[in-house]
Amino acid sequence: MNAVVQLEGNLRVNYGQFTSAGLKPENEDCLGVWIPEGEALGLKGIALVIADGVSAAGAGKEAGELCVRGFLADYFSTPETWLVKTSAHRVLASLNQWLYSEGRRFVDEHKGFISAMSAMVIKSRTVHVFHVGDTRVYRLRDGALEQVTNDHSTWGTAKKSFLNRAMGLDLNLDIDYWHEEAHEDDVYLLTTDGVHDHVNRRDLERLLKDDREDLDQVGRLIGELALQNGSADNISVQLIRIETLPTATRKEFCEELGRLPFPPDLRAGHKLDGYEVLALLDTNPRGQLYHVRDIESGDELVMKTPSRNFEDDPAYIERFVTEEWIGKRVSHSHLVRVVEKRRAPNFLFYLMERVRGSNLEDWIRENPRPDVNKVVDVIDQAARGLRSMHRRETLHQDLKPANIMIEPDGNVKIIDLGSASAVDIKESRVPIERGRNLGTTRYSAPEYRLGRRPTIKSDLFSLALIAYGMLTGGRHPYGERFEDAGTLGDFRKLAYTPAAKFNPLIANWMDGALRKALSINPEHRHEALSEFVTDLRRPNPDFVDPSDLPLLERDPVLFWKVMAGGLFVIWLLTLLLK
Repeated sequence: MNAVVQLEGNLRVNYGQFTSAGLKPENEDCLGVWIPEGEALGLKGIALVIADGVSAAGAGKEAGELCVRGFLADYFSTPETWLVKTSAHRVLASLNQWLYSEGRRFVDEHKGFISAMSAMVIKSRTVHVFHVGDTRVYRLRDGALEQVTNDHSTWGTAKKSFLNRAMGLDLNLDIDYWHEEAHEDDVYLLTTDGVHDHVNRRDLERLLKDDREDLDQVGRLIGELALQNGSADNISVQLIRIETLPTATRKEFCEELGRLPFPPDLRAGHKLDGYEVLALLDTNPRGQLYHVRDIESGDELVMKTPSRNFEDDPAYIERFVTEEWIGKRVSHSHLVRVVEKRRAPNFLFYLMERVRGSNLEDWIRENPRPDVNKVVDVIDQAARGLRSMHRRETLHQDLKPANIMIEPDGNVKIIDLGSASAVDIKESRVPIERGRNLGTTRYSAPEYRLGRRPTIKSDLFSLALIAYGMLTGGRHPYGERFEDAGTLGDFRKLAYTPAAKFNPLIANWMDGALRKALSINPEHRHEALSEFVTDLRRPNPDFVDPSDLPLLERDPVLFWKVMAGGLFVIWLLTLLLK
């Protein structure tokens, strides 16, 4: 049953299996895999189960089949809101209770429904293993094979082992649970004791490292080796290789990185996880930025580390880890690029590309009377970066001149994602109190302080404030009272100051576009960033003052009368001068 399967997002797996009665007349092993279609792939993942029925119990074959069929059917019937661990434990407890009760029904016939089993669920980037008995799960990673389950058996006389824990053996079931983040090229191997009691780890590792595409063939080779080595039991093997992985969910990302310790304060020359610190770029209450060099590749990057003042603050840790997750979800030429770590980290930090150039804060100071077309070009590029975030249902929430860079070639990049928020973060049920707004008051839309839900129009407001400041030498359309406003009444008292008051080169139609984007009420702003940029580039009839129009457009008849009169005067002067 070798199969290469494309799952949710970019998750791709290769699956194979082999089972045989071996030297026994009947195969009491059972194995199965369920790869659902459609939405269930993302909601429940895939599941594979291997079971070894205890023949001495009388109904081992039936017990093994019930374990496999029951788990695969019932796990995918559990509520979508349940965690994988919750779903699997509920299903296994119910199966165990049913097997135990069936065994009690046939006690006089010495017919027990007992089976060892191991189940694996792969959902998104996480592997979950549930185990009871003496079946086994191995993981091959970076060429090394590791057994991830423990046998629940006791050795008795005559070198014979007996299960001390199994499905249907006792009413109270104790299931081992283990989980980890999957890595690409990981291979997971599930076996019954007819295999692993007769094939040593070195040979298993050798066969798994053979890098064959046909995993059914690999399973067959392992089974044949067990028979050659004297196995007289049933033989069953399952293999699954992780080909590619999807982007981590926010929850998985936070759980994985949130366990790492905070780095110490760093100075030039210090080394951390393979990166050498070249200089401290910035430090603030939310963290530190360092210019670093990858010692292995020589690449120069920016490292952001969390502030040690918040080592015991779960909400802060979640926000910090989420920054990196969001940076990996959104990718655009006008957004700073979050760089994948080359090595597994030992400390909590993340890496970004090093953006060279100057920020808009400095640019505004150096250009008090800027070229209007240059301003519009910068705003257009920033809007393109923002739109790429909005397409991933992510708001920036802290747009300001200091967070926008102009590179030497004129390319514009938004560089700080520390306050960004994705829709699925807002809607997730994480029991952590998050800050309301992490942005800068001077550039934040009123709805943040009024406790209303922000939208893309909130980012639009901030971008329009930046445009206004670029055109007016850093001024604010609502003045200093804007930062003190905290209620709807306060905001209603604010008066918009036309940009032309500070820069006479700004036409009324352009100021009309700014005024609309900077409306206190979000409902009165542009519906999209592209509409705002278009209104900055070309006159919108709604904002055009007739006095701004050329005479030809305002009054064509008068224009041609004036033109004819002028030509007549020129003709007369020509005659007189002859």
